[in-house]
Amino acid sequence: MSMKTRATIEDLYKVEGKAELVNGEIIKMPPAGEDPGAAGFEIAVRLREYAQRTGQGRAFPDGVGFEVDLPHRKAFSPDAAYHLGPRTGMRFAQGAPIFAVEVRSENDYGPAAEKKMQDKRADYFACGTLVVWDVDLQSEDVIKSYKASDPDHPVVFRRGELADAEPAVPGWRMAVDALFG
Repeated sequence: MSMKTRATIEDLYKVEGKAELVNGEIIKMPPAGEDPGAAGFEIAVRLREYAQRTGQGRAFPDGVGFEVDLPHRKAFSPDAAYHLGPRTGMRFAQGAPIFAVEVRSENDYGPAAEKKMQDKRADYFACGTLVVWDVDLQSEDVIKSYKASDPDHPVVFRRGELADAEPAVPGWRMAVDALFG
C-alpha cells in the first residue's frame, strides 16, 4: 500500500501556470478564454486605479497566489483581487485578499461547478475575504457580489449598472458594461 505525499506551498511554487493547493493536492487551472481573461484584467486595472488614487491596498490580476491557512486549503489564485496585507516580494501574498473575483470560464457551469464555486466562496470568507464576485459574462446577472456578512444572498449587477465591492473596497465602483469592451 503506497501513501500519497501531500503537496506543500513550496511544491506549489514549482508549478507552471495557475494552480491552487486544496486538500493537499495541487489543482491546476486551465488558461482563461479571451472574454473571461479580458474581464478579469479590466477589473484588476480598475482596482489598481483605486489603489493608486487612495494610497491603500494593492490590486492583482490573474495568476497571483495568496497563501492561506485553512485545514484543507493553503492557497487561492483568483482572477482579480484587492489585498491589504503586507508586501511579500517574490513570495505569494500572505492571507486572502479582502476582495476576490472569480470569472467563469466555459467549464464553470452545471451543478458540480456551482458546488465547487460555493465551497471556494466559503473558503474565501473563512480566511477573511469580505466580498467575492462571481462574474458570468453569459448571464443577464453578470456579477453576483457575495458578502461574508450575508453569503447566501448576493447583490446582483447587470449591464447598464455600476457594480461595487462594499465594504471591502469603500467607494470603488465600476460599470458592468466595461467587462464587455
